Amino acid sequence: MNRKDFLQTLSLLPLAGYAANATVMKHFNDNAAASDRTPLLFIGHGSPMNGITDNVYSEAWKKLGQTLEPPKAILCVSAHWLTKGTYVTALEEQRTIHSFSNFPKELFDVRYNVKGNPQLAKQTQELIKNTQIEFSHDWGLDHGAWTVIRRLYPEANIPVIQLSIDYSKPAEYHYQLGKQLASLRRKGVLILGSGNIIHNLYTTSNNAKPFDWAIEAKEKFNKLIADKNHTPLLKYQSLGEYANNAIPTPDHFFPLLYVLGLQEKDENVCFFNDDILSGSLSMTSLHIEKG
Repeated sequence: MNRKDFLQTLSLLPLAGYAANATVMKHFNDNAAASDRTPLLFIGHGSPMNGITDNVYSEAWKKLGQTLEPPKAILCVSAHWLTKGTYVTALEEQRTIHSFSNFPKELFDVRYNVKGNPQLAKQTQELIKNTQIEFSHDWGLDHGAWTVIRRLYPEANIPVIQLSIDYSKPAEYHYQLGKQLASLRRKGVLILGSGNIIHNLYTTSNNAKPFDWAIEAKEKFNKLIADKNHTPLLKYQSLGEYANNAIPTPDHFFPLLYVLGLQEKDENVCFFNDDILSGSLSMTSLHIEKG
């Protein structure tokens, strides 16, 4: 699918939430040298309720899943699995983790019964050279993963593993770790980061208009991403007040860095769901593919 067709697909959805940057979106084709790698996705997942609520954001995830060629497996880096050290799930059957409170019973009742992939977990462990990757048999899929992936692939027919975020490490570490996963893309593995680029729950307020600093952060972050100028993002704490307000803690920001670390020179970014909610929570999402 070319850029025109992709944007036309988005135009069928409600108008709020989409701002596309220069990119191309093609179907993945195992036999075509020009498209021999899976796309990259970063999804601004927002509230867990997006996992069961039909809205402009969850509808975009659904449409994206219908547009992309189904991958052979998914590796997800979620903001909600923070560890000391780095772990990868090595389960045959994934568990659905409900790591939240004060939400309706309907949300807790959701089960995304998808397979794991211990073989992919082992390949991931072997690829990463700058640290020791441990297997986890007691995690599963947290809501940063399943709320999004069940919208992309509701039939739960694509195996999923999660890679944890070593929260003791700086931004550069996560960016470089992401780079080491590059060969998985040429084996049909979709790599997905799930978080929120702007995530300040200390200042969110229902139905609040975007704060000025949040608007500034979105514009400047988006430009750096579009320009493939990643170095300032790795030093986000030095970017000024707008960045410190946008990222008071980096848990939801770090998944983005895995995805950007994997971006290759011939790949461009398409932004979608590019809204700021409740004053200081961005739903900005990225689709990265050869352009």
